Amino acid sequence: MTDSDPTTARFPRLARARAAAGIAFSQLSHARGRTVLTVLGITLAVLAATLLAGTGIGVIQTGQQKFDAAGRDVWVTGGPVRFSPAGVGGFENTIVGAHELDAELEAHEDVQVAVPMAFQTVYVKSNDTDYQTLIGVGSPAHGGSVQITNGSGFSSRDVHYADGNYSGPMTHEVIIDQRTADMMNVSIGDSLYIGGTTGIARKNEFTVVGISPTFSRFLGSPSVVVQLSELQEVTGTTGTDKATIMTLTVADDADPEAVADDLEAEYPAYDIRTNKEQLKEILRDQAVLMAAGGSLVFLALLAGLALTVNILLSHVYHQQREFAALKALGTSSSTLSLTLVVQALVLGTVGGILGVVLSFPAARGLNRLAKLVVGFGDIVVLPQSVLIGGFAIAFLMSLISSLVVSRQIAGIRPLEHL
Repeated sequence: MTDSDPTTARFPRLARARAAAGIAFSQLSHARGRTVLTVLGITLAVLAATLLAGTGIGVIQTGQQKFDAAGRDVWVTGGPVRFSPAGVGGFENTIVGAHELDAELEAHEDVQVAVPMAFQTVYVKSNDTDYQTLIGVGSPAHGGSVQITNGSGFSSRDVHYADGNYSGPMTHEVIIDQRTADMMNVSIGDSLYIGGTTGIARKNEFTVVGISPTFSRFLGSPSVVVQLSELQEVTGTTGTDKATIMTLTVADDADPEAVADDLEAEYPAYDIRTNKEQLKEILRDQAVLMAAGGSLVFLALLAGLALTVNILLSHVYHQQREFAALKALGTSSSTLSLTLVVQALVLGTVGGILGVVLSFPAARGLNRLAKLVVGFGDIVVLPQSVLIGGFAIAFLMSLISSLVVSRQIAGIRPLEHL
């Protein structure tokens, strides 16, 4: 390219850009190892950003779907659920007088259904297996929100409570999920022994009457579901009639927020929330975990930026004589700086594209792992905004790196290197 070139004479800026691009591609091709390392660093930074952002969005979407699928409008708790190592069952359930509170809430004009639920760890065994510790759920387990995939479900309501004296007959019926069925090698009609201690479990034989994924999806672990009063009986909590949580379905023409406000004023000792408020509370409890994830993304972006700056500085350091020679031949510092910008943008573009493309198989892998661990997938979702954001991060990271390193070009003195 010379001044006699008609294109150079008519479009000097275009000619400068072509020259800078030629030098940039030549240097990237010459130092292939450093180029691959830089692209890999940017790719990992983009992957970290897209997967964590996708996880955050996926958790919120999945949480909303689970709340919608539960078919409930208002949630009542007596405070956070705590472990109680000294007591049978392992959980400190905080709603006292659950059956009476259930009757009072169902008498409210805007409440259609109130369902108390208790969670306790219980010992479970079948005729073919040893004792295993599972989560026991005390719940009516009926209605449209409970999916029964096999069997018929409970044959009657909670008759054992008997107006508070727990003298009614126990149905000794249990609903389990498929993982519990596989673990215990049982099916419909088989027996399970359930209790808060192994001694109590030996005396309480339950018949499997249904297979349901509903509660195991909610809890994320294998579980056994029995009537509330029967769980209280086998875990020794009948004296205080405790429950963990109570869910309400409001009337069709009622506003859940207004019902929650009314009940909160009437029952100040309990935390009463709508679906949206309950999801926010759950996410707030995971604030430390979310902050840790955000810190990892920040560190990944910082590492990607540092790696890009480092590789461009390395280009300048190892090719000072070549840059000095180009300067001595009349190439301006701005042209050489433009070379670095082109290099950085090429690295950022390739790393950004790879990061976005690899996000899809990485998300599928994480979702499969989540399904194996917690029982449901779709934890990581990748909307278009997350993918565009990931690529934009790579582009901006590269642009900032090139601007930082371009100062080194301006400082090169040809006479010191030639």
